[in-house]
Amino acid sequence: MKGEPVDILIVEDNPSDLKLMIKALQKNNLGNKLITLKDGEEALDFLFSKGQFEGRDISNRPKVIFLDLKLPKIDGLEVLQAIKSNELTKVIPVIIVTSSKEEKDVVESYNLGVNSYIVKPVEFDVFVDVISHLGLYWVVMNEPPF
Repeated sequence: MKGEPVDILIVEDNPSDLKLMIKALQKNNLGNKLITLKDGEEALDFLFSKGQFEGRDISNRPKVIFLDLKLPKIDGLEVLQAIKSNELTKVIPVIIVTSSKEEKDVVESYNLGVNSYIVKPVEFDVFVDVISHLGLYWVVMNEPPF
């Protein structure tokens, strides 16, 4: 774990949504360098090499983070704020993938520096398609500054 490259970090507490996201990414061979975490606290520990992830090479940043808003322990907006306010992590693209269509969540996410805000589609095929396209774009097509 300390030196292994990570392409995609998924922070999602809903097991069904997580399973669909992983399936969609694997469909496009994007599931090999994937880390999944179930709450905001784990996400921050992973990104900043704390707790169970102490000693992890913090310079080994994911190419993209898929982040749910409604998370246990530390919510997604707090995680986003911590990521975007730190010099080491602020350049990591963060995609909010949530069921919230609330305007205040959308506005606050963009004010904090989110790269994209996606409302989870209800239909299975549409959800898989959206995640597949997001993964391909951010992992394969996008050119990160690190």
